[in-house]
Amino acid sequence: MVATSTLKTKNSECISELVERRYDQACIEKELDFWDHCLAEPQRNVDVSEDRTCQQLAKMFENCLSRAKKTTLHCSSVLVPEKLTRRIARDVLRLASGEPCGLRGCVLYVHLELEKGCKRLERIVYDAAVVPTFELTLVFKQDGSAWPSLRDFLFMGTCFAPGFRHVLKLSPGFRLVKKKLYSSSSAGTVVEEC
Repeated sequence: MVATSTLKTKNSECISELVERRYDQACIEKELDFWDHCLAEPQRNVDVSEDRTCQQLAKMFENCLSRAKKTTLHCSSVLVPEKLTRRIARDVLRLASGEPCGLRGCVLYVHLELEKGCKRLERIVYDAAVVPTFELTLVFKQDGSAWPSLRDFLFMGTCFAPGFRHVLKLSPGFRLVKKKLYSSSSAGTVVEEC
């Protein structure tokens, strides 16, 4: 369906055609009302698009942590503070907003800061068809205040290979480092500690 300002969205002919295709009429009318509202308020349409991008980016971070938990982090689960990936996604979008290609020109390196140094988790290219114009390095931080659970002590060495952690808890803090790829000065690097 294409929404344009000249289209009369509540045309009964269009709705009856969709109902014949087994779409729910109430659902169709709600969707059409939403797009009518977006056409009346263009800024809301931009907000909806940014919110979807933010959600997709947060999901990419969650998937990255999920893949890394058994391969790189050697743990059975990673505890992520509520809304951490969403906050990071908003900051990434903010840092990408001033770039010529926006988020599409970003290469994102994801790391985890542990007691013994940093571990690289993944390299994410948001759009491989676009030549990167900047790099972001995201550093998740381990929660150092977390006490290991009794269950971790019981399982260590019995069920898991040496060095395998049962649970890894992330801190609500993180670090983002932005490096412009086409800047000749040190002003092309921005470090944000959150």
